[in-house]
Amino acid sequence: MVDFRRLEARLRRAIAGEVRFDKGARGAYAADASNYRQVPIGVVLPRSVEDVVAALAAAREHGAPILARGGGTSQCGQGVNAALVIDWSKYLHRVIGVDPQARLARVEPGAVCDTLREAAERHGLTFAPDPATHSRCTLGGMIGNNSCGPHSVMAGKTVENVERLEVLTYDGARFWCGSNEDISLLEGRKAEIYRGLKSLADRYGDLIRRRFPKIKRRVSGYNLDQLLPENGFHVARALVGTEGSCALTLQAEVRLVQSPRHRVLVVAGFDDIFAAGDAVPRVLAAGPIACEGLDENIIGGLKSRGLRLEDIALLPPGKAWLMLEFGADTKEQAVRLARNVEGILIDDPVLMARIWSIRETGASATALNLGAKGPDPVVGWEDAAVDPMRIGEYLREFTGLVRRFGYRTSIYGHFGDGCIHARIDFELRTREGVAQWRGFLEAAAELVVKYGGSLSGEHGDGQAKAEFLPIMFGPELMQAFREFKALWDPHHRMNPAKLIDPYRADEHLRLGPEYRPVSLKTRFSFESDVGNGFVRATEHCVGMGKCRAEKGGTMCPSYRATREERYSTRGRARLLAEMLRGELITEGWASEDVKEALEWCLGCKGCRSDCPTHTDMAAYKAEFMSHYYETHRRPRQAHSMGRIGEWAPIAAQAPWLFNRISSFGKTIAGVARERPLPQLQASFRSQFKPNGGGGAPVLLFDDTFNNHFRPGTARAAQRVLEAAGCAVRLPRSHVCCGRPYYDYGMLDRAKRALERTLDVLAPELQAGAPVVVLEPGCLSVFRDELRQLMPGDARARQLAGQAIGFAEMVKNLQIPKLNSRILLHGHCHQKALWGTGADLEVLRKAGCEVLAPDTGCCGMSGSFGYRPEFFEASRRIAGLALLPALEAEPQAAVVANGFSCREQIEGLGARRTLHLAEALAEGLDQ
Repeated sequence: MVDFRRLEARLRRAIAGEVRFDKGARGAYAADASNYRQVPIGVVLPRSVEDVVAALAAAREHGAPILARGGGTSQCGQGVNAALVIDWSKYLHRVIGVDPQARLARVEPGAVCDTLREAAERHGLTFAPDPATHSRCTLGGMIGNNSCGPHSVMAGKTVENVERLEVLTYDGARFWCGSNEDISLLEGRKAEIYRGLKSLADRYGDLIRRRFPKIKRRVSGYNLDQLLPENGFHVARALVGTEGSCALTLQAEVRLVQSPRHRVLVVAGFDDIFAAGDAVPRVLAAGPIACEGLDENIIGGLKSRGLRLEDIALLPPGKAWLMLEFGADTKEQAVRLARNVEGILIDDPVLMARIWSIRETGASATALNLGAKGPDPVVGWEDAAVDPMRIGEYLREFTGLVRRFGYRTSIYGHFGDGCIHARIDFELRTREGVAQWRGFLEAAAELVVKYGGSLSGEHGDGQAKAEFLPIMFGPELMQAFREFKALWDPHHRMNPAKLIDPYRADEHLRLGPEYRPVSLKTRFSFESDVGNGFVRATEHCVGMGKCRAEKGGTMCPSYRATREERYSTRGRARLLAEMLRGELITEGWASEDVKEALEWCLGCKGCRSDCPTHTDMAAYKAEFMSHYYETHRRPRQAHSMGRIGEWAPIAAQAPWLFNRISSFGKTIAGVARERPLPQLQASFRSQFKPNGGGGAPVLLFDDTFNNHFRPGTARAAQRVLEAAGCAVRLPRSHVCCGRPYYDYGMLDRAKRALERTLDVLAPELQAGAPVVVLEPGCLSVFRDELRQLMPGDARARQLAGQAIGFAEMVKNLQIPKLNSRILLHGHCHQKALWGTGADLEVLRKAGCEVLAPDTGCCGMSGSFGYRPEFFEASRRIAGLALLPALEAEPQAAVVANGFSCREQIEGLGARRTLHLAEALAEGLDQ
């Protein structure tokens, strides 16, 4: 048994990096994107290679097993183990250098695939393997799993694209390995390993040549074929795909290939997935650089959820599709190649990206059954590969096997390489279901072997496939695999039991028969189209880790600022799941580990839209905090900022006094000293005068912020609406949606505020008048939290339906001309729930040149950016996308509708901001 405390103390003395043995860290790393869960001993985040060497020495002293981890997106369980986790991704993530002449790059293991590809593209080169998780998977993980992707058609798997590796063995040997090295010149442990490898290749060479499948996507097993003389005795490539079970990779030298300067896409429709498979030999003859397939179940699942409908409309008729990418030095050459196959040709890069996103996110987006009817489709049999010339034939037998077992499946994958992904509705929560699943796995393995294929064609073996490798390789080659591992790791301390002498496929299941989560009473209803309740809500996260993407979209700003797994949407979801499981985290709603992780959530709602399964961490945070603070004292910010809707009307009686003392009260209020406070002004309501004219009645919702702090916005909205012929009215009395309450879990207060709002707005709701909302955060309450807090209230449904954003209201009205250059920054809640399309439409209708760069989250997010402990993170988040976008367009007028966004832009970006209403009102004055 490993003495955890002594190991932790030894690690803290030995390394400069971070050592985490707390329950929060262990819970966040207990699962990956697979069906498996194992709680690690602890977590190390090394700052240097020297830290890794020291950490391994400490582990060796205490006999602790080691698990190397990158993006944590493994689907076969190799990314979890009861071991000391070394997470490379936080600090060791550099692309050390690119040599365009030699077409080589050197990387650290934590470097993300897209980071390498972006560096290579500056020289017209690329790294060919690009899994669907390319925005967050790391090179170390890709090397460990022998990852592939759509463009492996162009230049092979990771194994064909690795030239040299610097490795560290469990016993402390550190050296570079490559190909065709002269063993007679080697010394020490390296010479010992190489002699053993040479002997292994000599003894098993003929069997390897005979038994290894002759297909492009043989990923299962160890790459012993790379040790054969005809393959250059390539030790580095033999280590690719070992899933961290032999040695740690410290650096990698990888091959780059020419990146086609111009690419086009052809989408071909077929009557069924079998016909699509039959077409693969024909279309491959045209020379595509990618050939992907997907069936109607993926598309149907997206349609039934109302997702990506505009993108799906671009597909040609059919019940299955092939997506074929062609590349060349010129667009004309690429188009000429593409015209050799039938289908719809797309040459617009934006449309191409939209089509590819269907393929990359479709399976995850449909990972939860609507209505929670029956088992969810899972990755219980993924990525088997056969000869691409036989895909249609194989698919017919495979789907027949699925039906015989009574399952349903969706099929997609890298058809050009013969790799088939399948999400199947295995029942893994009952012992009977697991027994049936085991029978299917064995039959499916035998079917693949019948076709001369590989159990794994992309994701590796891990725990999910390793048990069945003897079916594919036979006992003699399995012995060769054991000898190979023993040469590197004789004591089985490197990711043990994940490939050699493995756990059974049905052990350590995350949601298996032993999964008995605690059912807790909640204030939110957590109703959704995939099932209701808090337990089901936490199951939305399937671990694919899109929240760890370093750019693009909004999710997850706190992860992007910190690179902390526990501050990612996935990490928080894992901690909540551990809380409900009650084994590791036993304090329930009082857990300090869960609370700390959730406090770093900005509540931006980015995961509501960016996450393929629409994990709603903002709601989970509010719910947790509402219970945590039942037994704990709320921080002072809860009263100064969370209850702003209560005290702002009182302070408005003497705004000059509030403004004078506010700067002195920052410490008392819990506000960062660097953060300027908004100035209270005479309220809009106190100045409001209807024009007295006729027109369609509209109710202008005078929210707390645009009433007391930015009344000019409300005045501008009134002017624009009245100029367009509307009769503007205010609610009978001032009411607040209660948005600031949610950050501190004050859901009872929030509900009371909403009840009062419904009471005050009742006459207008009854009359059917639109409720025009200026602040996106308020509108998101009416469209989201309102129905979750008051699910059975008819008035709540009515307000949710009648509440309308300012842009949505005026887009069909007469609006003034501006003829300005506008940079639009969208509020996170708006982007997550209804988008900025109406704002863009209005500004263009006003004659503006509109720039809408991907500005991500501003980093303020209500009170988050005001708190001293989060100020630096808030500034870092703003600096990721928003501030660079502002700097790139110094002359553009900035339109931002969110109060928090405007405060951040004006405070950190030193730019004047306009609400859309103010921008249009300026047009009235021209």
